[in-house]
Amino acid sequence: MPQADTAERLQKVLAAAGVGSRRACEDLIYRRRVTVNGKVAQLGDKVDPATAEIRVDGQRVITDTKLVYLAMNKPRGVVSSMDDDKGRTELADFLGGFEQRVFHVGRLDADSEGLLLLTNDGALAHKLMHPSYGIAKTYLAEVAGPLPRNVGRRLQAGVELDDGPARVDKFRLVDALGKTAQVEITLHEGRKHIVRRMMDEVGHPVSRLIRTAVGPIRLGDMRPGGFRRLSNAEIAALFKAVGD
Repeated sequence: MPQADTAERLQKVLAAAGVGSRRACEDLIYRRRVTVNGKVAQLGDKVDPATAEIRVDGQRVITDTKLVYLAMNKPRGVVSSMDDDKGRTELADFLGGFEQRVFHVGRLDADSEGLLLLTNDGALAHKLMHPSYGIAKTYLAEVAGPLPRNVGRRLQAGVELDDGPARVDKFRLVDALGKTAQVEITLHEGRKHIVRRMMDEVGHPVSRLIRTAVGPIRLGDMRPGGFRRLSNAEIAALFKAVGD
């Protein structure tokens, strides 16, 4: 049972989390579409928003106001660090005015750009980064062209790198511009410089690399250096992707 001084009406907690108006949340509870810690909720239930696991139609709803989930468009030349000891431009330079401390989920090397997730939810971050959960990442790469037709098949079949074999899940030619080409690559691999090393191996080095998606979260049209809070639906999709 929640402590008396932290317990709040369930419909109030759901409304504060952005699920809907308090009246709409009451209707969800009445229709037995809400569970708290695995049990179907009832009107009149009280919960501790910091500790309760609340779901609507099976999707996780984050009600702990201390938890933060962000997407950022990391610019090229910025290191994936919140406290770089070499004084280089880092993520914290763009999040300096943010009121809560967050950390990045995985990395992008300094020469790469695009989507980074940031959070203070350590449990979710660990699952998103752990290879066993197989979270796919999608990249748009500008590479040396022209590309022979069999490059995609080679990468999907797997190539041998100095630290073991690697393969992509999906490969698509986006555009061909004479001596350069744009390709979209999706893979579950998380090894360092994996996309660059794989393209080097097939003879088409990368000149620009942008991560456009991590699991269900997409980069969209965020400006370089910009960041935004993830929506409730995006947060729920991340939890679903790791089986929570």
